[in-house]
Order: sequence, then structure tokens, then C-alpha cells
Amino acid sequence: MRIVYMGTPDFAVAPLDALIEAGLNIVGVVTNPDKAAGRGRKIQESAVKVYAKEKGLKILQPEKFRDEEFLNELKALNADLQIVVAFKMLPKVVWDMPRLGTMNLHASLLPDYRGAAPLNWAIINGEKKTGVTTFLLKHEIDTGNIIKQESVEIKETDNVGDLHDKLMNVGADLLVASVKALESGNYKELEQEGLIEDEIKHAPKIFKDDCKLSWDKDLNNIYNLVRGLSPYPAAWTEFTSTRAKKIKLKIYTTEKEEEEHEFESGRLFSDNKSYLKVSCKGGYLVINELQISGKKRMKVRDFLLGFDISPYL
Repeated sequence: MRIVYMGTPDFAVAPLDALIEAGLNIVGVVTNPDKAAGRGRKIQESAVKVYAKEKGLKILQPEKFRDEEFLNELKALNADLQIVVAFKMLPKVVWDMPRLGTMNLHASLLPDYRGAAPLNWAIINGEKKTGVTTFLLKHEIDTGNIIKQESVEIKETDNVGDLHDKLMNVGADLLVASVKALESGNYKELEQEGLIEDEIKHAPKIFKDDCKLSWDKDLNNIYNLVRGLSPYPAAWTEFTSTRAKKIKLKIYTTEKEEEEHEFESGRLFSDNKSYLKVSCKGGYLVINELQISGKKRMKVRDFLLGFDISPYL
């Protein structure tokens, strides 16, 4: 079976590697065009492209999916199946091209958490489990018939980076099993509509305002938001000193101190040496790792060594 693989970030590398290690026939890889990134605006290749080059695979990098030259190149690969992992939304002219269609590996237990940021929202919403799903694409995003699913536990200390690594590896194995099932014809498609019991939870793209901490919320909600955004794009907040000077912080790792208190939400507490915590409903959020705007990420002890927090307390 001839397979074209489509993906861009690190998450898409392990599944591609698993397919190759399983002896499946990858005849081409489609990934994002190279782009300038960082302060030096150095041209960077996607993680999938770097891997595909190492394996000597044919690589396509279309600027537009409806470009006639790209469509002709894709058609010439004569794929029986296309596989999409962490990639852009495809037009029908692309996903409907192979005889078996296009399979997607999605990082949630569909039909819940359809959308661009399923890992983040699962943690932000305090879920205890999530998983990976393989399904066949159709016009409406993340709604196609399911081939296989596997669930994964979310620990209370997991952040989105931890969950990313878990699902990447579980998803790689699930994808191989799904392709082999499709190849043999030994599978049964499951319609998502039959799995919907209550309101579907969605996973829309995350923007900067979604990452701002609201200290008047419950301790667990704030703790989960930090986990669900760490290490990227990271939760952030601003504190104002007695001299009306503001500092902006990104917060990466925290702990919870569940305790009843009478302080207003958002008040800072610190000994100026070893700890920094913030009051909120139901207790205190203890900050362990943070980053001042323009500086490197650091432990809170290192931050307090070089920054006088007392005017903000």
C-alpha cells in the first residue's frame, strides 16, 4: 500500500517513524514550507522535514493546497492512503484523492475535543483521561468515522508537555495498527454521532488572552490552566507595585496549597528568599518556575535572588 504522510511538528515525527519501522511504504511526505523564526530570523525546517530528509523520503512543501503544480505532484505519487498528523485543514481535492481516503491521528477521544488544541483543553478542563483517535477525514473538521481509539490517564501533576509525549508514543502505535487494519480490511468504522451523549467539549485554538490568569477563580481552575499551557504558550500575569510599576510574568510550574483564608484574591506572599505564592479562592498557588518578560525561565529561588519582590507584596 502506497502511503503519503502529512505533518509538521515534533508530535508528527514519532508516528512517521513508527510507520517506517513497521515496514509500511511511505512514498512521500507533505509538510509546511520553511520559515524564518527567532530573533535572527534564521530559516527553519519543520521537524517532519528534518526527519524525512534523514530517511531519504520525497518531500512536498506547498504554499497553497489548491496549487495546480502541487496537486499534480501529489497525484503522481499514486497514494492508496494519506495520513495526517498535526497538520493544516485540507481541502476535499486533497483528502479525497487516494482510493482509501485520508486517515487522521487526533490527540483526543473523539467526539470530544475536536479542534486545534485538544491536549491543552483536556488539562485546562481538569480531565482525568484523554487519548488518541484514528479516523477517516470528511468535510466537517474532526467528525469522520473512527477506526481505533486508545485512552491515556492524565495525572494531576501532568502538564501539556508531559501529555504530549504520552500521546505521541501511544498514537504512533495506534496509527500503525490502524493502517494495518485498513490494509487488511479487518476493521469496522464507528460513526461519531453514535457516541455523543451530552454536549461535546471543544478544543479551539488558544490565543494570548486565553493564557492570562484570573486570580479570582478557584485554585484548581488556576492550577489546571497553568498545567494546560506549560511549557507552551505558558500562562501569564501582571503584578503592580506600590509605586504603580508593573511586572509581567510567565508561570510554568506550580503547586497547590488548599487552605481557607480571608485574603483578597491575587495577593502576593513571599519571604524574598525561597518562596512566592498567590492567594485565590480555596488556598494559594505556589509558584516554582517563572519567567520575567525578556529574561530566561528560572526557579523562583533564582528569581528572588535578583529581584526585590517586596514592593509588590
